Amino acid sequence: MRYLPICLLLFLISCKTSEKKLTAQQIIDKTILYSGADKVANSDISFRFRDKKYNAVRKNGNFKLTRTFNLDNKQFTDEITNTGFKRFINGKQIQVADTILNSIANSVNSVHYFSVLPYALNDKAVNKKLLPSVTVKEKKYYKIEVTFRKDGGGEDFEDVFIYWIGKDDFLIDYMAYSYHINGGGKRFRVLKEQCVKNGIRFVDYYNYKPINKEISLLNIDKAFEKNQLEKVSEIILEDIQVTILE
Repeated sequence: MRYLPICLLLFLISCKTSEKKLTAQQIIDKTILYSGADKVANSDISFRFRDKKYNAVRKNGNFKLTRTFNLDNKQFTDEITNTGFKRFINGKQIQVADTILNSIANSVNSVHYFSVLPYALNDKAVNKKLLPSVTVKEKKYYKIEVTFRKDGGGEDFEDVFIYWIGKDDFLIDYMAYSYHINGGGKRFRVLKEQCVKNGIRFVDYYNYKPINKEISLLNIDKAFEKNQLEKVSEIILEDIQVTILE
């Protein structure tokens, strides 16, 4: 039997090991591809979330995100486009006070943002950091922290997100975030159900919060396994319709 020189053997082992070490950017790129989120950039997506209907049309960098609901026998439509925010009541545009405009717009944008994750994780304002890998419920995960630059990161640029991405399937099963509005807090979302519509993966989540506010965002996965979180809601998208735009 012939043996490889020890230096060559070590070199080959080193190459094989390095091939498995992916950067945060490479992992997110794979996650977007494996979940079909790359198709979101040119699509028409509608769904119902709780008592409201949402629609998102994205095409060649342009977008129109809407939310429609009824209140006091009136139909409200909130609309966000590349040029800004508008509110309509029974089809007629109305003026919205500056004191509540950003709050309404952020509420609309937030639902659309979460509905098509991991789409938008490659936006220019996004910072990605690879954390040590973990095992949750006997499954191995990459763990990636996402923060936002102040320039282009929106009003909630100080929020911090963490995504648990399966090492075998490159899909997000868990996500957590800290927020600062309304007194601040932390949330941990756990995959409930998933479906694929026209090649795009959509996920419903169980939504948890820490029982002890001192639990850190970085360790919230450990707290979940120790039953130190309590469920506060479920995030369920209904009547999902997807058209891919050419």
